[in-house]
Amino acid sequence: MRLIAQLLGLLARGTALMLGLVGAGMGLACLGGAFSDKLDAFTHAAPLWLAMGVGALALGGLFARGGERWVMVGLGLATLLACAVLMLPEYAAAWRFRGATPAPSDLKIIQFNVWRDNRTPGKSIDWVLAQDADVVVMEEGGGDALPIIRALKAAYPFASCDRSALCETWIFSRKKMLARGGAPTDPPYLSGAWATLADANGPFTVAGVHYTWPVPAGPQQAQARKLVQMLAPFDQKSLILTGDFNSTPWSFSLKRQDKALGLRRWTRALPSWPAGRFSRVMAAPAPFLPIDHVYAGARWRAVRIERGPALGSDHRPVMVTLRRIAQ
Repeated sequence: MRLIAQLLGLLARGTALMLGLVGAGMGLACLGGAFSDKLDAFTHAAPLWLAMGVGALALGGLFARGGERWVMVGLGLATLLACAVLMLPEYAAAWRFRGATPAPSDLKIIQFNVWRDNRTPGKSIDWVLAQDADVVVMEEGGGDALPIIRALKAAYPFASCDRSALCETWIFSRKKMLARGGAPTDPPYLSGAWATLADANGPFTVAGVHYTWPVPAGPQQAQARKLVQMLAPFDQKSLILTGDFNSTPWSFSLKRQDKALGLRRWTRALPSWPAGRFSRVMAAPAPFLPIDHVYAGARWRAVRIERGPALGSDHRPVMVTLRRIAQ
């Protein structure tokens, strides 16, 4: 028994050292994302590095002794410090949000990547229709998700695209569309749609986009620059932007995008991916990466921010209720 206890202690100390070395190394490398898009790709996994730091602290503190313990605890603390620099501002912003009771005149928006491999499209349809949102923005509206698109086209009087098979990003609205369009087709490719909607307080534009993955570095940053150019002609104060950005808020790329857009991102520390069974062999009990975001100009204020349930997509929907501010 003593030998078994010694072996288990050795395993715990070895695990703590491995977690501390990897967590601290990756956490500190992430800080280099301020200067390098390649290093910034690692920032999206900050929750994983954070978990490694906690593991190093716990196992090292419990099973190591003397100088060995201080090394492991030090590595764990270095990991936590690096992750705090990346993540704490986002969680502080989420904590500061104060909602209000929605009014009938408020604008309810659903942002939802319905996933072309959606496993239960009927469940997605029922949930979205039950929300009775004013505007629904959807990405990956093809493949197994086509029934969702067809149902929304039948339920909503206005859509940003006429043919279900030709569009990947969609905007559905109960308000009349005065104009509509998609992202420019010149490189880099960006799946996007926009629609200018009629409103008693004056028209406003809603845009939806779908970014590529952050790895390899470069294409996603190019899409962000293209998005800024695409939105420049619209009234920025009344503009609303939603999408699956495949980018976490602790990445330097998204922070730079927030600044370049000049809009307020209302979705703060709101994990939306992964949801349910997101591959043939993997399932998630809860999402842990916030990659679906909703922005709005200065004439809008969010009064409610919610996350929907798992609905057969690898993303959970995000719902934001906005109130127009007289200016």
